[in-house]
Amino acid sequence: MVRIKICGITNVEDARAAASIGADAVGLVFYDKSPRAVNPVRAQEILAALPPFVTRVGLFVNAPAATVMATTQQCFLDVLQFHGEETPAFCRDFGRPYIKVLRVTAAVDLQPLVEAYHDAQGLLLDCASPGVWGGSGRSFDWWRLPELGKAWILAGGLDAENVADAIAIAQPYAVDVSSGVERSPGRKDHDKMARFMAQVRGT
Repeated sequence: MVRIKICGITNVEDARAAASIGADAVGLVFYDKSPRAVNPVRAQEILAALPPFVTRVGLFVNAPAATVMATTQQCFLDVLQFHGEETPAFCRDFGRPYIKVLRVTAAVDLQPLVEAYHDAQGLLLDCASPGVWGGSGRSFDWWRLPELGKAWILAGGLDAENVADAIAIAQPYAVDVSSGVERSPGRKDHDKMARFMAQVRGT
């Protein structure tokens, strides 16, 4: 079964809705430049509203180590997701499971990165958009991905209209959606989330 993470949750209502339709994980963005950013106080409220067995993921982009550490001390996060240019040593320095995002372009050779982040709990492949660290709504060539030889998460431009095709072609371990289930940046559309979930489960 393909797992589902709904990222960019900014409020309790959307968190509960994601959990109620069966999301395996929710993502909170700790990156001030994102329209989906939350601070640790808001994050605590959201996390407290989630039921058991929903994985809580905290997303960081080139954050100082002290910021990551302080956030993990304030908020109970199951997994850290690093979306910037963090080194393997940095990612593993917090003693927690982590996901490393790899920004895909037609020119990049992913295999050295797969080897460098060999101890990551997962690798998330997203479309590389200049100046944008995720949430761009853009996709990339799914056909190339099964050659990586490692369980990975597919992101980038997914929505209810294309996720079934993306899964059939790319065969990921999980999918990650944010802008594709929104009515505005940072506010989820609960009907879109439900349709997305139905399409994934239908595969």
